[in-house]
Amino acid sequence: MTRHHARIGFIPLVDAAVLVAAKELDFAAAEGVDLELCRETSWSNIRDKVAFGLFEGAHMLAPMPIAMRLGLGSVAHDAVAPFVLSVNGNAISVSRELAGTMASALPPPGGAATLQILAALAEAVRALHRRRAAPLTFGVPFPFSCHAYELRHCLTHAGLQTGREVEIVVVPPPLMVDALRAGKLDGFCVGEPWNSVAVDAELAEIVLPAARVWQFAPEKVLGLRQEWAESNRETLFALLRALHRASVWADRAENHVTLSEILAREAYLDLPAEVVERALNGRLTLSPGGRQGLFEDFLVLQRKAATFPWRSFALWIYAQMVRAGRVKHSPDRLEAVRQTFRPDIYREALGPAGVDLPGASEKVEGALAAETPVASRAGKLFLGPDGFFDGTVFDPNRLEDYLAAAEGTGRGRLGGS
Repeated sequence: MTRHHARIGFIPLVDAAVLVAAKELDFAAAEGVDLELCRETSWSNIRDKVAFGLFEGAHMLAPMPIAMRLGLGSVAHDAVAPFVLSVNGNAISVSRELAGTMASALPPPGGAATLQILAALAEAVRALHRRRAAPLTFGVPFPFSCHAYELRHCLTHAGLQTGREVEIVVVPPPLMVDALRAGKLDGFCVGEPWNSVAVDAELAEIVLPAARVWQFAPEKVLGLRQEWAESNRETLFALLRALHRASVWADRAENHVTLSEILAREAYLDLPAEVVERALNGRLTLSPGGRQGLFEDFLVLQRKAATFPWRSFALWIYAQMVRAGRVKHSPDRLEAVRQTFRPDIYREALGPAGVDLPGASEKVEGALAAETPVASRAGKLFLGPDGFFDGTVFDPNRLEDYLAAAEGTGRGRLGGS
């Protein structure tokens, strides 16, 4: 068997699980891939080391390859994302002070709907804003992240004014808890395990898992330099086969104890396995008092075609970039975005391995209220639910209409009309 080497960067998050399983459980080795995982602390480091050839690829925030290709935040580099490493897995957490102020506005005994939570958050933010005479500060891991888009949409939907009542700042995931402890943040939207770490440190409460904002949001992808992907097809295909096998194993509930113990190791998250397991099972400790919540599809690693790089994911992300004023819409930029998420590479690599592939490469996001069968090669594929909390949908074939509507309202929406 031909041996291949791939050096892949990652951030210490539970949603690096598929990469870690591929290495530690020899799925990569079985495909002839020497998978070297390199731990990093910030997304800018990840981006730059891929762009300048120090890594072949990386565990990336889903918007990062698009931002790289469009030259947002750095020099433009052609990047591709042929595989989704995780869906969902984020949460919005707030300081104990803010959570205490929210509590009076929530109906007992909890379990409030997303709209009720956002209304309570807005009331609490305004109360503290009046008391301090200064904006409250929320952290996100990177400007080009679903965390940023989800948090900004939630705050806007709640009627809060960014820049006046709240500020959004960038903090690397492993430093979120320290920033909260130092009083630099009032809340954050971040991936696990850092919400749970903040709860266990009695610094925060989890108020809204992001799966209750968008039920099936792309979170992390395998991001690669396009030049490397084109020049190392055999290595790439072997890596994708290994990641597929790892994702199937990692998504099974019976494997979560073993997986959490592996992720808990010093080389990866360096945290108690019990904390890691919460995200894998969707059974979160929401507050220092031990209040529990069980969230279906809190983190999805394989089922419901979670690893498929839908072009509609990329187009939704691009729409948020345009709506936020990060980039001006143009036909050339739209085509660049279409070339970033690569279902064609996924099909070519995994079709011969017998993976059940969807018949389409993009879909209407937010349209499925329940698990639904869809056309696929084996006829056994189910998608959804994938709704946005406000009931809207994003149709990639009506992108121009969505952008025009968002510009017309001055607010925009997470889904679209």
